[in-house]
Amino acid sequence: MRSTLPPANLLRKDSRALTLRRAGLLALVTAAAILVHGYHPAVEDAEIYLPGIKRILNPALCPHNHVFFTSHAGKTFFPNLIAASIRISHLPFDWAILLWHFLSIFLLLWACWRIGELCFGQARAAWGGVLLVASLLTIPVAGTALYIVDQYLVSRSLSTPAILFAVISALERRYLRAALWVVVTGLIHPLMVVFGASYFVALLLSARWKPAVPLAMMLPLGLLLPASEAYRHALGAHPYFFLLRWQWYEWLGIFAPLVLLAWYRWIARRQMLPRLELLATALIPFSLFYFALALFLSLPRFAGLLLLQPMRSLHLLYVLFFVFTGGLISQSILRDKVWRWLVLFLPLCIGMFYAQRQLFPSTPHIEWPGRDPGNDWVRAFLWIRQNTPTDAYFALDPNHMALPGEDQHGFRALAERSMLADNIKDIGAVTMFPKLASEWQRQVRAQSGWKNFQREDFLRLQRDFGVDWVVVEQPGVAGPGVLGLDCPYQNSRVQVCQIIPAH
Repeated sequence: MRSTLPPANLLRKDSRALTLRRAGLLALVTAAAILVHGYHPAVEDAEIYLPGIKRILNPALCPHNHVFFTSHAGKTFFPNLIAASIRISHLPFDWAILLWHFLSIFLLLWACWRIGELCFGQARAAWGGVLLVASLLTIPVAGTALYIVDQYLVSRSLSTPAILFAVISALERRYLRAALWVVVTGLIHPLMVVFGASYFVALLLSARWKPAVPLAMMLPLGLLLPASEAYRHALGAHPYFFLLRWQWYEWLGIFAPLVLLAWYRWIARRQMLPRLELLATALIPFSLFYFALALFLSLPRFAGLLLLQPMRSLHLLYVLFFVFTGGLISQSILRDKVWRWLVLFLPLCIGMFYAQRQLFPSTPHIEWPGRDPGNDWVRAFLWIRQNTPTDAYFALDPNHMALPGEDQHGFRALAERSMLADNIKDIGAVTMFPKLASEWQRQVRAQSGWKNFQREDFLRLQRDFGVDWVVVEQPGVAGPGVLGLDCPYQNSRVQVCQIIPAH
């Protein structure tokens, strides 16, 4: 049968353009979203991406162990893009990262506006979708360990709007442009593009009333490799890889949106909204395909393929789902009553703000460039950046990012110094790059029992790995009980100490 899409030329030209007024409103919503969800440029996965960008700008940084972040950087154009923009603009690094973060959210919301306008044909519904997405940027995506948008800049920050622009181009029957957006997404995020490309295929098939099942050839079976013991250990530390380990509420996060999408599809058909019907129709088999794939990969013999993380396809589903939900609510309930919009969105924003403050209780909600960090771990890391040699090699508690008060801040991202492998972020690199597993395990095991380390333990790290500095929690180690350490910096939380070689 013929496609259910109406001709693209029925859209008003001004509805497709980013007018000055619309851009101004989107910028205000973007700024409000950052104020609600916070900004923490060097936490969590930023520990993988920021050091990669900084090392492109200054190759002398992190001469030891850089493989734990350059493995990611070498597979994407993202760090090169950010580094090139900094070189060209001459902006201070921290301000450039903040501006890119703002731009990425702006582009996401613009794409959401365009999809909402295409689906509903009216600005009110489009703004409903935009505001709902903006209010829920940091809502967890089921059990995938993802948010819609992180509180920091990563490659997914740009790949998400890119794949949404591919969806927009497909809805407008501009298939070459859609394919180009898919290519752009692939350059930025080689994993997330698989989900975007397969959804693009699902859209094409659904538009012709064929079974909307993504092509099986999207699965790179060449990754079916034997999994080492060290790699299996790294995978086991991340329950989100294993669908059968998800909690019941995370399973609800898989199927509840699908049920609602089936309802939205029915509403769209009754209200003659063909684009909404098409997008909702394609999302259902798209999601079921990756759910089935995730179950299949849960079998022990396929551990080597778990790095594909098929359930992260839910990220695209959640973005589109909230655009549809916001559009339908604004169209049928909120309408032109301002108080109704406030009753819905104010509690949502307050709740999301509160949740973010619980995640980072020892850190300012907005970590502005150049301001006092307000976190003693960050203060220590910044002191290290300014007062230690570029080739200094540090050891920290391998679980330091999970310690109370540390608030998941990345050492390499802030201190710009080499560090022995940790048990929080470097283990994430191992799950994506299995060849790192044995060296990661060797280094983490060498730091086992960190909290009880004495002089001989630090000297052993120096002898075995070349470590010459350590960061330790207070009350510290620079007392008469531990000789061989000189600690030139300390605050209420940590000490920074240099290991004095044994004679």
